[in-house]
Order: sequence, then C-alpha cells, then structure tokens
Amino acid sequence: MKCKSVKSWDEETWSRFFQALRSVVKEETPLPSVSMIADEKYSPFRVLIATVISLRTKDAVTLESSLRLFAQADTPETMARLTPEQIGELIYPAGFYKRKGEQIHRISEIIIEQHNGEVPKTQKELIDLPGVGLKTANLTLSLGYNIPAICVDIHVHRICNRVGAVSTKNPDETEGVLSKTLPKQYWREINDSLVLYGQKVCLPISPWCSTCPMAEWCPQHDVEKHR
Repeated sequence: MKCKSVKSWDEETWSRFFQALRSVVKEETPLPSVSMIADEKYSPFRVLIATVISLRTKDAVTLESSLRLFAQADTPETMARLTPEQIGELIYPAGFYKRKGEQIHRISEIIIEQHNGEVPKTQKELIDLPGVGLKTANLTLSLGYNIPAICVDIHVHRICNRVGAVSTKNPDETEGVLSKTLPKQYWREINDSLVLYGQKVCLPISPWCSTCPMAEWCPQHDVEKHR
C-alpha cells in the first residue's frame, strides 16, 4: 500500500510510533557503537571522532577501531601528536581509514588552534571541521553535549519515509522536516531506536513486516517485497 502525499504527524502519532519501536528495541539490545562510546565516558571529542570513524563503516568495526585509537589518544592534544598515518593504521579496517586519519588529525589541530582545545558546541562550527557533515555534527551535539539535535542516518531517513512520517529525498532534507515536526522529547532517541530497528526489523530490502508492530498502519512506501 502506498500513499501519494504525507501529512505531518501529530504528537499522538509520534507517541504511538515510539511505543511500537520500544516494544521491539529492548533495553538489552546493544546500542549503536557511538552511543556505547558516549555512555562509557563523558567526552564530546570521543563522540566526534567515533562518529567520523563510523561513516561507511559497520558498527562492530567502528567500536573496535575507536577504542583502539582512544587507547593511544583520546584528547585533541594527544591525537595531534600522532601522525595521520598512525591514526589511519589504528582505525583500520574502518572505511576510508587513510582519509579519516588525515581528517581526524586536522580536526584535532583545528580544535586546539581555533577552539581552545574544546569541541565546538554549535552545528555550524562543527560542520566547518573536515569530514564533518550534518549527521556527525548533530550526533556530537546530542550525545556529546546533550544538546537537542536530530541525527539522521540512512536508517532514520529510510524508515521515516517508509512509515509516512516524512516525504524527503535525502537524510539532510529529512533532518530539516523532523526538526519542525518531531517533538523534542524524541530527538535523541530517534537515532538509536531507528538504527537498531532498521538492523533488526525494517531492513532496507525485504523488511520483516510480518513481525512489525506498525504493520497495520504503515503505508510501506517503496517496499517492493517483504517477509
């Protein structure tokens, strides 16, 4: 079943959506790698760097690569003392590890030189850092500083379009719509919940609609085949 138009969800619909998510995404389910790192130790810098590492990289690799790097350096000062090549070797086999090694090294230098050693607290300043896009900036604000920000990765973008919460073409556009329609109480939760849900039930191809608690009212946009 597919709908041609999408209406903004009201608070009651969002509440029903998150109740359904929570019925599947239990507390015992492992958190995404960056959230685990954020919960382990308060450090906006660790959150920022782990998120850079996570791009185009599987969760398990992100966690292992990040912890291996942080065992050697987990502040801008100690990170800047490493060479880009050393950083790349430490985060291998993360995707694009050589490029990320250069970006992480330069990010550390900029934070020291321009921000007195502190990770910026605004979206604009974060996006100005090399390798940092909207998703990385918002995740750093949310998990690193507990500042309300919506992190939209491919899972959030796909599922929000699939269930009819938005009708957008890319994650950045989805973030813009959600920032106007999603109640703030869900801003931090939506990324963790939908990443886990997207890996467990609402898969990119052939999702498990038969076990989804939203199946009766989900419009299933762009779902060609499901189980």
